[in-house]
Amino acid sequence: MSELKKIFNPFLENKGRDYQCFGCSPHNSEGLLMEFYSDGECVYADWKPRKHFEGYKNVIHGGIQATLMDEIASWTIYSIVGTAGVTQKMEVNYHRPLFANVEYIKIKATVKNKTSEQAVIKTEIINQKGIVCSSADVAYYLFPLKIAVLKYHYPGKDAFWK
Repeated sequence: MSELKKIFNPFLENKGRDYQCFGCSPHNSEGLLMEFYSDGECVYADWKPRKHFEGYKNVIHGGIQATLMDEIASWTIYSIVGTAGVTQKMEVNYHRPLFANVEYIKIKATVKNKTSEQAVIKTEIINQKGIVCSSADVAYYLFPLKIAVLKYHYPGKDAFWK
């Protein structure tokens, strides 16, 4: 694996404090507060669980796990695939409980396959012991780049690599 580089969040520049994305905005104190890194092929996040994301006591809610994987998949579309898109389908597998009383959780995403209209992103949530607790294949409908820029304010792939 080559060196990890932080993926810049260009949406912060464009929207400032009005940017309240549940997944990645640092201004949404109730959100996931995700930040992303990449080695050029995979996208990674270290995520700090908080008590209000529990389902059962000390177990991260399955819906939150699915959201973590959907969010990292979208950042893979932005920064690796080079466009924007929307989730088409998501097949989630919960392998074991994801405990909340840990310092951090690792999330990983890779492009499994891609056509001009769709990308499938393989995602995994890995506990501190290196065990995969949940995984998902997330299919994204890809917007043509021109549409992504004009209609969905996609800033271009380079904007994520400042």
